[in-house]
Amino acid sequence: MRLTGITAGYEDTTVLRGVDLTIPDNAVVALLGPNGAGKTTLLRVASGLLRPWSGTIELDGRDVTGQPSHALAAAGVCHVPEGRGVFPGLTVDENLRLQAPSRTAVAERVLPAFPRLGERLTQRAGSLSGGEQQMLALAHAYTGRHSAVLLDEVSMGLAPRIVDEIFEHLKVLAASGTSLLLVEQYVKRALELADYVYVLRRGQIEFAGEPWQLGTDAILSSYLGESS
Repeated sequence: MRLTGITAGYEDTTVLRGVDLTIPDNAVVALLGPNGAGKTTLLRVASGLLRPWSGTIELDGRDVTGQPSHALAAAGVCHVPEGRGVFPGLTVDENLRLQAPSRTAVAERVLPAFPRLGERLTQRAGSLSGGEQQMLALAHAYTGRHSAVLLDEVSMGLAPRIVDEIFEHLKVLAASGTSLLLVEQYVKRALELADYVYVLRRGQIEFAGEPWQLGTDAILSSYLGESS
């Protein structure tokens, strides 16, 4: 997936200004930056939830700019949003059936990866623990072959032990060849997993390169929003 010259925002507020970002095949890209930098907005643009004011979006070499989210999802874009992206009033099984192309996909791909969900298929998603809800949201990425999986703060608000589990799942996804765009509050964990990193600040890309090129001081300065 390639985003080129993306400018976008809400009503009369510009959030992103000429952003270029590429998610190579079989790679993990970390998108870092302080709160309010525009990270979530960029993921919303990439998944079709927000139409860019200018710029282009390419998926597998095809221009998909302006296509709605359901069309991009059908084309292989999986967006795991911030804040437990589940339907709380539905059961775990119903949530999985909405996400997966078939029951076979649930049985062969999701439940072996998330056995805890298999034990709670008849339970309402809203009654699960925070970690279990996040695993249910993340299970969406396991339901099929995706061109790009966009993950927005999937570890937010979780206990350290659950964060460890979430990152193990992300490692499995990455090892399977799935391309990931990872917005993450645990900077060091994200950089350990990433092949490439972008730092977004005030709606513009401040740094693009490999993790080793970004020194510790630069990480803290950019991520926390401190002046360098």
